[in-house]
Amino acid sequence: MAELTIGRRHVPLGNPGKALFTDPTTTKSDLAGYYRTVATVMLPHLRERPLALQRFPDGIGSAGFFQKRRPDNAPDWVPGARVPREGEGDTVEMICCPDEATLVYLADQAVVTVHPWLSRADRPRHPVRLVVDLDPPGDDFDTVRFAALALRDLLGELGLPAYPMTTGSRGMHVMVPLVGRQDVDEVRRFARGVADVLAARHPDRLTTEMRKDRRGGRLLLDVMRNAYALHAVAPYAPRPLPGAPVATPLDWDEVDDADLTARRYTVRSVPGRIDRVGDPWGRVDRHARILSTAARRLRSWR
Repeated sequence: MAELTIGRRHVPLGNPGKALFTDPTTTKSDLAGYYRTVATVMLPHLRERPLALQRFPDGIGSAGFFQKRRPDNAPDWVPGARVPREGEGDTVEMICCPDEATLVYLADQAVVTVHPWLSRADRPRHPVRLVVDLDPPGDDFDTVRFAALALRDLLGELGLPAYPMTTGSRGMHVMVPLVGRQDVDEVRRFARGVADVLAARHPDRLTTEMRKDRRGGRLLLDVMRNAYALHAVAPYAPRPLPGAPVATPLDWDEVDDADLTARRYTVRSVPGRIDRVGDPWGRVDRHARILSTAARRLRSWR
């Protein structure tokens, strides 16, 4: 057992040498160190948002699980927020992450990947993020880059900013920051409308068909995570894959790079990247939008 002092907090780190990742080996202590290094850029994307936690107590080579409920034995200083369950009439208390000490607590719990809601805990039905997941049929990342750039251009026609991120797995996310005025159903309908228009423009390469056997080798424009109580991988979160790849925000000129892949950046390379380029998503909330005008324009196209 190790203990880390972070500000006024004393955060235990059990079994710090436990290997969580392979190729190369990355331990629980390494994960805690990574979280500490990226906390300044990662925390703004987590604060005030309920978190779904993807845990791998025995490392990524064994079965992991999602934890959504705040553990009863969590330290008192680890904050929780009660949010309504969809359609069930009750609430669940979920962890929020406002500070570095809480990030390290998550590392102690072998939380490999953090998945925040797209809304804040105090207004859970009013998203502050719209996310389109670009899900390729295989390893064809050229189609992912094509879809991201086409989606950026379409959103630009609607007067909306767009921010790209490799997922650290297979594809990319394109995100639109929102003020939080529209409710989740409005946001989801708008996202689906955007995906439908883009798929219609490029029917040979893109689709909104959820069934894999009907996609015909096309990339899926997945907007399902814009539904209530769903979530998306956090910027700078590692993924449970060999090499510890990381979901990494990008500038758009990086999407033009033919050598880009979803797993280019890892827990070993991201800190140096942040030193060089900072956080490309660092000012997204300054560009948050209301969807009303864009939604009217989109309806006029259909």
